[in-house]
Amino acid sequence: MRRLIVFGLVVVLSILSLAGIIDEIKKRGYIIMGTEATFPPFEFRDEKNQIVGFDIDIGKKIAEALGVKLKIEDMAFDGLIPALVTKKIDMVIAAMTITEERKKTVNFSDPYFSAGQVIVVRKDSEPLKTFDDLKGKKVAVQQGTTADLIVSEIKGVEVSRFQRFTDAFLELMNGRVDAVVLDFAPAKAYVAMYPQLTISSDILSQEEYGIAVRKEDKDLLEFINRVLRDMKKSPYDILLEKWFKQ
Repeated sequence: MRRLIVFGLVVVLSILSLAGIIDEIKKRGYIIMGTEATFPPFEFRDEKNQIVGFDIDIGKKIAEALGVKLKIEDMAFDGLIPALVTKKIDMVIAAMTITEERKKTVNFSDPYFSAGQVIVVRKDSEPLKTFDDLKGKKVAVQQGTTADLIVSEIKGVEVSRFQRFTDAFLELMNGRVDAVVLDFAPAKAYVAMYPQLTISSDILSQEEYGIAVRKEDKDLLEFINRVLRDMKKSPYDILLEKWFKQ
């Protein structure tokens, strides 16, 4: 009988633990989203210094569905997963590519955006069209991103890593690096802001973005997936038009 009581207690505690994060979020009245706000059109600061973007609107939809407010923590990209694991934030929405390495530490939602890497150079420099063309070149990337992982594996490349892409592009415009590698959508946004730059390659990889949550927060993961599925019935297309229109 004692074993049955203990077993029953374990089951009850497990159920309570499963429901814990959503209950905690609702009790405090807000959900904390971690992001890195230099990646337009996904997350960036507008002229009023407010963090806006495609990912921010998705975060707002999740908060709205939970009946709570959205609190945004802007931090270095390579600090997002550590902040999630140590419970400083509840989820990461930051144009984060789903990778097997990251999945060892966190769980990802269903993919919500398909992306790929491109090469950006100065218009007055030689065009670099493939990853092989980067050999012997100085290349800037944002630390901890997919671009960092890809470029780091190319032999003969001198990699300059920055906490923010804005610094990587400053290096390029000042002639201290030959190229920047990053995802196509933000590359397009940066090139529109800085006409002296150009995207010199086709999209060179295929990736998918996901929302990261802690391994134990299975109820939150399922809730987020339901929100994403519901969004794709209509609001998702509206957001795509809003942030990715020509």
